[in-house]
Parts: sequence; structure tokens; C-alpha cells
Amino acid sequence: MIIWLASYPKSGNTWLRSLLATYYFSKNGNFEFSLLNKIDQFPSAKYFRDDKELYLKMESTSKYWIPKQNIINQDKKIKFLKTHNAMCKIDGNSFTNKQNTLGAIYIIRDPRNVVTSLAHHYQINITEALQFMQNEKKAIFINENGSYNGFVPLLSWNLHSESWLNNKAFPVLLIRYEDLYSETFYTFKKVINFIQQLTITKDNFNKEKAKKSIRSCDFEKLKKLEKEVGFFEAMKKRDSEKKIKFFNLGKENNFKKILDKKIIEEINLKYSSELIKFQYEQ
Repeated sequence: MIIWLASYPKSGNTWLRSLLATYYFSKNGNFEFSLLNKIDQFPSAKYFRDDKELYLKMESTSKYWIPKQNIINQDKKIKFLKTHNAMCKIDGNSFTNKQNTLGAIYIIRDPRNVVTSLAHHYQINITEALQFMQNEKKAIFINENGSYNGFVPLLSWNLHSESWLNNKAFPVLLIRYEDLYSETFYTFKKVINFIQQLTITKDNFNKEKAKKSIRSCDFEKLKKLEKEVGFFEAMKKRDSEKKIKFFNLGKENNFKKILDKKIIEEINLKYSSELIKFQYEQ
């Protein structure tokens, strides 16, 4: 059965994935990028590269969501999967179901910091990044070796979170990126406890390994590791084989210092109810 790590892009999913991979799959609590292979992404090219229909109609990915998850779950083991997919239906096909999913952890991040991170990651300006977030039909395409084979429907930033948090098929734990940053141990323990409840495990929370995992996955250490060995999931620069920084600003990504006042006011107005709901400063 699958436990999803779900989020809108650039909301801290990779950081939580790193923490969980280190806690569950390392022997000593030391992080290395290869551990991320233990928590795969879905959908990703490897699941769809043989489905030639997708080259003709990208939306056909949705037809394969459940069948591919049925295959993933054949071994009847608990597994984590990262996704940016909205919990939606396309052409009548649901992204997942209770037969394949045990639960989900949804990471939310202040939209005013998401927009700056999106702009960097996708190499677009802030206005374009805000349009990206507000597009209710937004999708990103799965690319492998220059060929498209599938797509990931995001919807808009607010519809994405609603799709997961309002779903009734399975339990969803909401965590804020900001809490994972400011109260890392407490928030991480909350995540582990949720997983233990889902899996009905008798294993006790390993306090020391959690602390080691947190130290090993410190943002500055991840940033340093990316600089030294590279990060296979980083985006390539436009018209270049070089990659842009994946672990870029961290705590320095502060919208108050980066965004124009008019943009902040526009986001505050657009997402006023969400800022209140998720207890973000207005």
C-alpha cells in the first residue's frame, strides 16, 4: 500500500522525502542522494515509457494511474511515493483510490514563498510564476530524453491543496513547510507517528535516529552536497547542459525581502482565505 508525500511543486516535498528516506532506509542516519531512490516519484517516466499512446495524447496518463499503482502494490508492502499530482479525476480516471493508498502526508507552504521558488526552478519571472500558480488547468509534462510520455495535472495552488485535504478516501496529515523548518524535530515526529498509526506498527519512535537524520538533512548540508556531487533531479538551464541550483535559498527565501509590494498585495487578496486557513501572516 502507498503512503503519498504530496505537495504543490517547490513546497518542501524533497526535504521531507530526504528526512524520511534517511530515517527509514539508512543504517546510521546519514543522508546521501541515493537514498531518495527508496522513495520514488509518481507519475514518472519509468512507469509510462512503454505506453506509446501517451506520445499522442498526454492526458492518457490518467488511464494508467490506477493500473500502474496496482502493479506497484503487487508485493503488498508499504511504500512511500512522492507526487505533485493533484488528487483529481481526468477523463473520469481518479489519481488514486483507497485500494492502493494507505494515507498521505500533504506539505503546504506559504504561497508568497512558493512563487519565488517556482520562478527560480522553472526559470520564469515572478509574474509568470504567479500565473502558473493561478492557472486552474495547469499541468507539467513528464520528459525523458527529450520525449514526452505523460503529464502531471497540478491545477491551481489552492485547488491542489483542496484536492488532497478534502479527500475522504484515506487519511491525510497536513504539515506546513514553515513548521518543518522552525520546529523540525516536533514536526518530523508528528509525521513518523502518523505513519506508525497508518501501518499499525509496534516499532517505537527512534529519537536518536530522528535527530541524526535531521542533522544530516540540514538545508545547508544538502546545498553543499549538491554543489559537490550534483543532484540528479535538478532542472537543466535553458539552452545549456548545466543545472540550476535545486537547494537554492532556504531560509533566505523570504517574500518580504524578494517580492514587490504590489505582488504581495495581489497574492494576499487572491489567497486571503487560504492564508487564514493555514495560519499565515497577512
